[in-house]
Amino acid sequence: MTLKISIDCMGGDNGPAVTIPAAIAFVTHEPEVELVLVGQVDVITAELRRLKHIQHPRLSIVNATEVVTMDDSLEIALRRKKDSSMRVAIGLVRDGSVSACVSAGNTAALMAVSRYLLKTMPGVDRPAICTLIPNQKDCPTYMLDLGANVDCSPHHLHQFAVMGSALVSAVEGKAKPTIGLLNIGEEDSKGNDLVKQTAQLLRHDHEKGVLNFYGNVEGNDIFEGTTDIVVCDGFVGNVVLKASEGLGRFVKNALTAEFRRTPLNMFGAVIASGAIKAFSRRMNPSRYNGASLLGLRGLVFKSHGSADAYGYEWAIKRACDAARHDVLAQISASIAALMPGNIPTAPPADALPAAEQTHQKIA
Repeated sequence: MTLKISIDCMGGDNGPAVTIPAAIAFVTHEPEVELVLVGQVDVITAELRRLKHIQHPRLSIVNATEVVTMDDSLEIALRRKKDSSMRVAIGLVRDGSVSACVSAGNTAALMAVSRYLLKTMPGVDRPAICTLIPNQKDCPTYMLDLGANVDCSPHHLHQFAVMGSALVSAVEGKAKPTIGLLNIGEEDSKGNDLVKQTAQLLRHDHEKGVLNFYGNVEGNDIFEGTTDIVVCDGFVGNVVLKASEGLGRFVKNALTAEFRRTPLNMFGAVIASGAIKAFSRRMNPSRYNGASLLGLRGLVFKSHGSADAYGYEWAIKRACDAARHDVLAQISASIAALMPGNIPTAPPADALPAAEQTHQKIA
């Protein structure tokens, strides 16, 4: 059975110059996938003709006359640009014409339009953005939320953990992936009320055997691969993501500058070229491109706005993997098993044992 994915060809910093080459490359080595290219027909056709794939049997075009830019407000994206490539591509998911959508467009607009058209799953209050971060074990750490929800309650973080666990279980084939709660220390006494109350909910699920809660983790655990999943609110998650991206660019630029500083350093770079290339491949952020918008009644994946064709191709791969493994059904089943009526409410601070209240005040 052919799997269909819609591509918002106009979204991102580079639009069709990146999205269409990525689409061509992907369908070339994925014979069971058909991509629906959404955007301005004349622009897409010109790019396909330039790349000599105008007649590709598994590339079709759906016209959309408008484009949501990276600077457009939510009001413009939702109310004024009703024929944007982003909205039309997501609409194909809603209508059941495709199994998933990929876009590199404005993140806030993508989340707003997706939520408006697709709605959230039963039992899910807020969708979350989940992405992959490289770690020392040469396998990804899944992290959420990364910016969709700045202000969260313990109930929201609990739902993020459930959705993240279902995603990793489906895509990575791990029956009970480990979940870490991002904190300023591993001890139960550390952190703010949000983290402490979320930990209570997750420990309750761990004791029931529903989730595999490892406990609190710190920032370094993300890159050490201590747990399969790291859960946090969107404010913290976005800061971590942007800081890690900035650090990656800094390390790359610093190494390049040092290797070019002297003839001896350049000679050393030649000798170590194999290791340098292997390191570059392993740390290449393009390999981890493609964040999933979890909690919607449809699969939507967000590519980095500045991604190149190689990176965008990885985002398409993430969408295909999620569709093939029926991630929606698994998340829905996990949420249904932990509907609000079955989820314990974390007690307020004044309901905790006296000793724990004292510890909180001291901390």
